[in-house]
Amino acid sequence: MALLDRTLEKRYLGFAAGEAKDNSPTYELWANHIAVSPEYHEFLIALPEDKRQPNLLFAAIRWAAGRVPEALELDETLRNHASTIRQEMLNRSTQTNEPGRCAVLLPLLSRLPQPIALIEVGASAGLCLFPDLYAYDYNISAHQLGGNPAEPDTPVLHCSVTGAAPLPVKRPDVVWRAGLDLNPLDLEDEDAVQWLQTLVWPEQDARLLRLQKAIAVAKQHKPRLIRGDLLDDLPALLEQVPAGTKPVVFHSAVLYYVRDTDKRDAFVKMMLDSDAHWISNEAPGVIPRFAEKVTEPHPTGRFLLCENGEPRAWTGPHGQTLDWIC
Repeated sequence: MALLDRTLEKRYLGFAAGEAKDNSPTYELWANHIAVSPEYHEFLIALPEDKRQPNLLFAAIRWAAGRVPEALELDETLRNHASTIRQEMLNRSTQTNEPGRCAVLLPLLSRLPQPIALIEVGASAGLCLFPDLYAYDYNISAHQLGGNPAEPDTPVLHCSVTGAAPLPVKRPDVVWRAGLDLNPLDLEDEDAVQWLQTLVWPEQDARLLRLQKAIAVAKQHKPRLIRGDLLDDLPALLEQVPAGTKPVVFHSAVLYYVRDTDKRDAFVKMMLDSDAHWISNEAPGVIPRFAEKVTEPHPTGRFLLCENGEPRAWTGPHGQTLDWIC
């Protein structure tokens, strides 16, 4: 029998406790099971290191099974569908295009000089390129923005706020937008749309509905998506920003997947030296020197929202919380 890999065990137990807990009981059970499953460890070790993450495995299991198996069925599911699960994990990536993250970006975007030009790095299908077209409910003093009962199909992004966050009084004036991705997703491709929906965690029906509404917005407005690399192709894209606009480069949960730390550091340097306004929303370990600027204890399972390298807030991974720190 295969032995447990301690790195995998720690990774999946950490996912269960730090990410799935209180967000998806199913994925919490799955992660705890796989953390101590020799069969899954043997399966995962045979994959490239960057293909072993829980979100990708879990979506591939659901895709191959055509449903959400019970935790007790996971080993049998792997035996029955191992080749399909492996193929999907090798051919796809998570690319969780979570429009809810716009709720934590909006306070920074709205206080910039307007109008703005948006460039998203790691844009996936481009759903986060439309912060000006979504509605917001910040769950603090009934602070709402952009909601219109006459437009029930507008995605409403809910976000709980703590601290003195500069909540916007109006949405930003976005006059130009583009996304950069190694593998941009085409929303006219039903397979790509189904994969995006499979990436939404079980029990999160409201999040799935919000995703579907955001997809409808993007299909209507058709974001400009460019296939390219964040280092090689971003400078040329920045040169296309219209005169008289404030260029903004942003990304959420993207740099973790840049496994080459030298390349990651080069991107950070490029952005700090750039004339563009840079908004990063990443796990704190991704850019440690930014996280080190925060002296108080770092909350578990949160991203660190930074503006030109300066920490602004702790955020929920799906944009569900905004805890202002400055």
